[in-house]
Amino acid sequence: MTPDDRSLDLIRRSVLCWLATVSTEGVPNVSPKEIFAHDGAETLLIAEIASPVSLRNLRGNPMACVSMIDIFTQKGCKITGPARILAPDTPDFDTAAAPLLALTGGAFPIRHVFEIRIDTCRPIIAPGYYMRPGTTEESQVAGAMAAYGVRPAS
Repeated sequence: MTPDDRSLDLIRRSVLCWLATVSTEGVPNVSPKEIFAHDGAETLLIAEIASPVSLRNLRGNPMACVSMIDIFTQKGCKITGPARILAPDTPDFDTAAAPLLALTGGAFPIRHVFEIRIDTCRPIIAPGYYMRPGTTEESQVAGAMAAYGVRPAS
């Protein structure tokens, strides 16, 4: 499936996503990823730079879950689907790695690309939106900025 416009915007703006995998023994693993991109269709590409546990888990169990959230609005998305591991000697590696290499600026070597087919893309919304009447994105952003001690760039 192709994510909706709001999810695509979030993917473009996010600086970090979280990749969840499960070993063949059923042991979960969650790993932060900073180099990722949507391929323009139904695939999320994630650079495997230093993730031996994620790599091992996906080799044994290809199902993956990726989440990303805007820490200020406290809204995000959760993507699920099977992953295909592309090694440098895989025919599709160069094409898949190209947008990821552009993001690294050459700072990180990409050992593999995790190509995750997007089977589902569901919204993540902080409970405050439906548990506290009157909660808006603006109020969430103001609260987060106060909590984190940051201000908008001028």
